[in-house]
Amino acid sequence: MKLMLATSAIALALAAPARADFWADASADLQGVTIRGVSESTPPSNYVKDVLIPEFTAKTGIIVEYETTSWDQMFDKAIKDMEAGSGIYDFVYIEQDIIYSYLARDFLVNLTDMLEANPDLQAPDFDMAAFTTFIDNFRGADGDVFGMPMEAFIKVYLYRKDLFEEPAHQEAFKAKYNYDLAPAVTFDQWRDNAEYFANIDPNDELWGTTVQAASGHPASFYEFFETIAPSFGVYNWGINAETAAATVEKGGQMNSAEAKEALAFWISMLDYAPPEATASTWDEVASTFAAGRAAQGWVYGENAAWIATNPEKSSVVGKVGVMLPPVVDGVMAEAEAGEGYIGYYDGGAFGMPHSSKNKEATLLFLQYIGQPSVQADWAVAGSRVVHQATYDDPKVQAVDAIADGYFTLMRDKGYLFRGAPEFPFHAQVREAVAPFIYEAIVGTMTPGDALDQAAAAAETEMANLGYGGN
Repeated sequence: MKLMLATSAIALALAAPARADFWADASADLQGVTIRGVSESTPPSNYVKDVLIPEFTAKTGIIVEYETTSWDQMFDKAIKDMEAGSGIYDFVYIEQDIIYSYLARDFLVNLTDMLEANPDLQAPDFDMAAFTTFIDNFRGADGDVFGMPMEAFIKVYLYRKDLFEEPAHQEAFKAKYNYDLAPAVTFDQWRDNAEYFANIDPNDELWGTTVQAASGHPASFYEFFETIAPSFGVYNWGINAETAAATVEKGGQMNSAEAKEALAFWISMLDYAPPEATASTWDEVASTFAAGRAAQGWVYGENAAWIATNPEKSSVVGKVGVMLPPVVDGVMAEAEAGEGYIGYYDGGAFGMPHSSKNKEATLLFLQYIGQPSVQADWAVAGSRVVHQATYDDPKVQAVDAIADGYFTLMRDKGYLFRGAPEFPFHAQVREAVAPFIYEAIVGTMTPGDALDQAAAAAETEMANLGYGGN
């Protein structure tokens, strides 16, 4: 009897169809389909191109053509495609700060709805609940998700531990400034550190600080309004969203005394920054620090891990310190209470335009990059974390130890940072205001005059768009 039962069980097992791998099974009717995407060329995006896309294609037979380009080209290509509805791209990079404009214009597919409508395309290991709260930046008014998070990081204070711990520098600094050399926790200290290191030797290649001050590129607008201004207590670009006011006279803060002090400080740091500072976006700032050309700086976290750990790209491996950026009195308390923030929590997602011609294949790809199994290696390569469990992965913890606790800082103190304000007029106001920041950088306007005119221009633009009636 036992032999007969065993034989019957074997026969049933052989007769039953084998359970196929989900990716091969779900993509059975999509073999050879080509989907196209566009993103900025950053460490996290390049990992997608070099690692995740080849893996996905091998498992599904779906071909992915993926452009990684400059930030401005990426933005221009994506928005022109969505405006025209041409369907060139099946997925586009959506920065946290532009999602609100895209939602207002109904550019994007509701991913929550699409997953619910296609249970046969739902990956078993994919779970929206696994993401950090950063995913909330890509939800619509009803809580549905319109973007699959692919990177998130904070903008931190990096400093050269070897320089700050060098006894000769400690002695010389104290002799000149009458207090101990240390990483900056105040802006006066930042200024003294910058002046000291910039002037050690007029013939060396070391400067006192980075400044992301490209005169003619939005990167400078973003460094000031999303990093510097908040640390002086000026939040949300100094705009009162309820009244669309930017000037102090109408209830805004863009040209407040605090904002003018912040801009004056930031501009003054150009005296101690390397000559490439006025042509530096986020990429050049990372390269400057990695080349050992600055003693301290504001650096996007997506670059922190490779600067600290990759000797093929960085000359300061093992010499990098990571801290929260300085803030003026009162800002930290406001951030702790949820009434303000100390700096920028950056990141982005891949979204699917309504005009995509290959939605099913794209939905599979978005889930592939959102599954838990790919997150740790991606975090190590790009200093980005979008899944809560990634922080506990041994690979990430090993890099964290070398990178002076960057991932621990992001996990424990990330709540003190905030993404861009939820402005549907984000791009339009940025373009109206940025030229005045450029003028301050090149010295053709004082910081005070630049912000007075910037605030007035912001109100005019918002009124033209139908906000506030100023």
